[in-house]
Amino acid sequence: MIKNHDETIGNLIDRQSVCFISSVDGNGYPNTKAMLASCKREGIKKFYWHTNSQSLRIKQYRENPKACVYFCDKRFFRGVMLKGTMEVLEDKKIKKEIWKDEYSMYYKGGWDDGDFIIIR
Repeated sequence: MIKNHDETIGNLIDRQSVCFISSVDGNGYPNTKAMLASCKREGIKKFYWHTNSQSLRIKQYRENPKACVYFCDKRFFRGVMLKGTMEVLEDKKIKKEIWKDEYSMYYKGGWDDGDFIIIR
């Protein structure tokens, strides 16, 4: 029996370098994509990822914010799926706070060139 769900799930999440996020396409079908681990998380209820502002995911989340994320610990063949809504972060102040210099390899225009998406 798990004594502290948030801590146990948080520890599993923190050990993963890749996760899988899903969006819903215009025909109602799920679309899943491997992503690098979230660049920031607040507990197990709020996660932030960065992606290209022109990506298919951004378009899909703007049209239908329903989403899920799956973290898998392949060593022990266990994982956790979290469902919620994805939001495209528009707040430039928060985008700038989350920005890491290493992201510049993906976004030549700096912190304002890419988008962050948040699942809640």
